[in-house]
Amino acid sequence: MGEIKQVIVVRTDLGMGKGKIAAQVGHACVLGAENVRKSHPDWFSKWWSGQEKIVLKVNTETELEQIKRTAIDLNLPWSEVTDAGHTQIAPGTLTCISIGPAPEDLVDKITKHLKLL
Repeated sequence: MGEIKQVIVVRTDLGMGKGKIAAQVGHACVLGAENVRKSHPDWFSKWWSGQEKIVLKVNTETELEQIKRTAIDLNLPWSEVTDAGHTQIAPGTLTCISIGPAPEDLVDKITKHLKLL
């Protein structure tokens, strides 16, 4: 098993402020890590010591959904964050997804073409 990392993919079309993006990314990190702790404890244990996280961006919900579907097709752990709608965006809006923590080579199959946020 190679390196383990977690990637968060954020939508940029929503016009979220920096603080809102930070909160959504935080939610995605925690949800993703907790899911992997339960489903792939060996990946979680290896990831826990360094907790590598990369935040990437997409321009639309359609792009985000495509990445999620690819993660599902590859049996990679993923989590999604939908907003509660208390501040900047409508309730239930998909803001970001987490892929992993999972082996870097598998995560890169889905995300290597994306740009850093």
